[in-house]
Amino acid sequence: MRNQFHRLASITLAVAIAAGSTLVSAQVMVGGAPMFATKDIIDNAVNSKDHTTLVAAVKAAGLVETLKGPGPFTVFAPTNAAFAALPAGTVDSLLKPENKAKLAAVLTYHVVPGKLDAAALGGQIMDGKGLATLKTAAGGTLTAKESGGKIMVGDEKGGWATVSTADVYQSNGVIHVVDKVLLPK
Repeated sequence: MRNQFHRLASITLAVAIAAGSTLVSAQVMVGGAPMFATKDIIDNAVNSKDHTTLVAAVKAAGLVETLKGPGPFTVFAPTNAAFAALPAGTVDSLLKPENKAKLAAVLTYHVVPGKLDAAALGGQIMDGKGLATLKTAAGGTLTAKESGGKIMVGDEKGGWATVSTADVYQSNGVIHVVDKVLLPK
């Protein structure tokens, strides 16, 4: 009886995997922490050791409640290394209370309303004959393209970030980890 149960369980699992069931799903890790599709953007981001600067900036800009909201949002999330690559003193200056509006503008420039996973971005890139134009929550424009099998995101100043981890699904959207801070005009 026990062997029949194990065999039946194995067959059920194999069928579920073949059918694309969500019974088994790979856990996405970001910054050494598991990301859960049932948690919102903020509740996941605070656990990533690679995004402590971003989380501090979101808090300083007063955007926590916004990014905990229903969305959906697509967030291009710069790593700590991306923030560290900015000119010396930039992050410290942006985190000052008197620069809250400027910080919020930079951060919301990384947010696109709607849920654009890699497949949706790829479709927009194809439809745009190699380039997709994305309107940010800050009112600016990002450009997406494919290069060497990776999605690249460009800002209005001519900088380009590479998506290092795509499709980190959240309860209120999707995060794509990027290696550069995107800057509005």
